[in-house]
Amino acid sequence: MRPIGRRGFVAGAAGAALAVTGTTAMTGTTGTAAAADEAARGVTEAGAAPEVRSQARGRPYRRREFRGMWLATVANIDWPSRPGLTAAQQRSELLVHLDTAAGRRLNAVVLQVRPTADALWPSPYEPWAECLTGTQGRDPGWDPLGTAVAEAHARDLQLHAWFNPYRVANHTDPARLTASHPARRHPGWVLPYGGKLYYDPGLPEVRRFVQDAMLDAVRRYDVDAVHWDDYFYPYPVAGQAFADDETYARHGGDFPDKASWRRHNTDLLVSEMSARIKAAKPDVAFGVSPFGVWRNRATDPEGSNTNAGVQTYDDLYADTRKWVREGWLDHVVPQLYWHIGLPAADYAELLPWWDETVRGTGVGLYVGEALHKAGDPAQPAAWQDPGELSRHLELAKGYAGVGGHCFFSAKEVARDRIGAMAAVVADHYPTRVRPPG
Repeated sequence: MRPIGRRGFVAGAAGAALAVTGTTAMTGTTGTAAAADEAARGVTEAGAAPEVRSQARGRPYRRREFRGMWLATVANIDWPSRPGLTAAQQRSELLVHLDTAAGRRLNAVVLQVRPTADALWPSPYEPWAECLTGTQGRDPGWDPLGTAVAEAHARDLQLHAWFNPYRVANHTDPARLTASHPARRHPGWVLPYGGKLYYDPGLPEVRRFVQDAMLDAVRRYDVDAVHWDDYFYPYPVAGQAFADDETYARHGGDFPDKASWRRHNTDLLVSEMSARIKAAKPDVAFGVSPFGVWRNRATDPEGSNTNAGVQTYDDLYADTRKWVREGWLDHVVPQLYWHIGLPAADYAELLPWWDETVRGTGVGLYVGEALHKAGDPAQPAAWQDPGELSRHLELAKGYAGVGGHCFFSAKEVARDRIGAMAAVVADHYPTRVRPPG
């Protein structure tokens, strides 16, 4: 079976610590903190639409630009602040995050609704998420995703539903999952690795199931986009092997090596999901937020001028550049979580690489920004400067493909330790604008 070919149209346009030579990048599925394993359609200003007005509020919007924030739920990174809050408390905290986004003149919230093969809506496929009540499968007494969509739209915010396809649990004990969990009903679907449980991406039945589970939310709710983070095959753990030899023996016969077969599996996940989203709801966008380095130039002459310790093509078996070129995505949100001038992975080197990657494809480019590093005493001196992120946005203005930015994560947008977000707003977001699309 081959990946689905290029669509006939293109709409509109994660906390594993990842070693980069000389630094550490915190990806929170779409950028995450070290405490957990978790951590968006672009147009250029030159092509901006004339002034239009929000039907909801009557505000003028002079141009289009993506301004998003990730709202992470795995391990309660952002929300709810802790498991076991009442439904009223959970709802109140959610509304505060949405109000903060609007107050910062953002226009999109990327809400993590399937953190560990569980759900923030009444899913017929998977149990209620543990982050809500503290007990996986327990009904929280309200519909978080439904509420989030309605309340976001009431504030002129897009709501992007963020799913993690294959992570099952941040531990390796299936007995800790609710008794009805699909991973317990189908133990052959699951592999332990690096202290976590994952669905096996090489099994066709797994790929179909996770797509079905995610599409349930798309069909039920008026979400604006489907969003995936950077986790496909898991990030490599030194001294450990992802034990899919048996799956490869059954399904990998047409491929020269396991790496090629694994990349094919991920291509299928992306291309099939792209087609199924468009078949279900053509207006729903599909975006992926990969780790910021596709391949280093030393590995591939078409790679970026970086020396990253992780390369998505080689280590996560995710050919993110191919997905852009094939038009399987509506937008890509690379996690460029490094400061300007970092020798191993310079923001100023990666930005033009991604701009070139999307050029002529119709795929939007929104840059993932490491707000969580600003003011973190464990980070280099550049991240102690409140102006670092604002300089990122200023630099990005010189690249026609960049249609906006997304900030990790919601709690950092709110607390803004050293005023880095305030500087971005003051320097670049004088008024609210519509997102691309």
